[in-house]
Amino acid sequence: MPRLMLLMTTVIWGATFPATKAALEQIPPLSFLCLRFVLGTLVVGLSLAVVHRVIERGRSLLVASGVATVFLFLGYVLQTIGLRYTSASNSAFLTALYVIFVPLFLRRWGGQTLLATAGAVTGLWLLVKPSMGMNIGDLLTLICAAAFAGHIICLERFTRHHDAWSLLVWQLLAVTLLFVLLALWERVPVKAFELTPVLLIGLGVTGVLATGAFAVQLWAQRFVPAQQVALVFASEPVYAAWFSWYFLGETLDVQGWIGSALIVASVVMGALVNRSAVAVPVEADAR
Repeated sequence: MPRLMLLMTTVIWGATFPATKAALEQIPPLSFLCLRFVLGTLVVGLSLAVVHRVIERGRSLLVASGVATVFLFLGYVLQTIGLRYTSASNSAFLTALYVIFVPLFLRRWGGQTLLATAGAVTGLWLLVKPSMGMNIGDLLTLICAAAFAGHIICLERFTRHHDAWSLLVWQLLAVTLLFVLLALWERVPVKAFELTPVLLIGLGVTGVLATGAFAVQLWAQRFVPAQQVALVFASEPVYAAWFSWYFLGETLDVQGWIGSALIVASVVMGALVNRSAVAVPVEADAR
């Protein structure tokens, strides 16, 4: 079930690329991220208030949330700024390279994991066909992939020792505060905040749906190893390409279909690697 839920979240993650790209035509990246996380924090806060969920405030929990927030903040900043200077396809491909960074950082290179990772990266290349040149946007996005890899690794450890909802709330609060400060520094004209259909759709996808997907990720990482999470998330561009082909009439050639099939096959292979070795979640630390 956790792996199935993670697969479902990739549909939402894939939709954030075109939604964000369109919104950045109207509003600068830091201000957009500010609105996105303010909305997401409000949605989570209201949801938890309705169910009377108590948020823990133990010292170790706050430290864990702070460490994870650093990687999350860097990932979103670098990805969103990078998306302003590179194509959506390049951004999708380079961001998904956390599929390499996670096992590389953790030194988890079993034969089947290595094969699945190589297959996923090859499939990503065939699907999105990124340009060969490297610009500043591509470089920022590559660093963002390393930051997201660090965040996935943090969540593998922290969600097995702390309450997932509390980790979610403290990370959202911290990231939102940082983006509010950066948005004030950006000094954007009021007109950029006009609630146009493009901005509303962008905020709905990234601020509401993607925040829900983040909550699912926190829950699922109590059960699924980080390298498998990264492999599952590598299917984001597949869903983005399929929906764009079906609903928007965008071209998906034979190479794209082969690439997407290769990614799906690699994700299935990776999800079956050492399933019995997944650690049992530790009771949440109530300190």
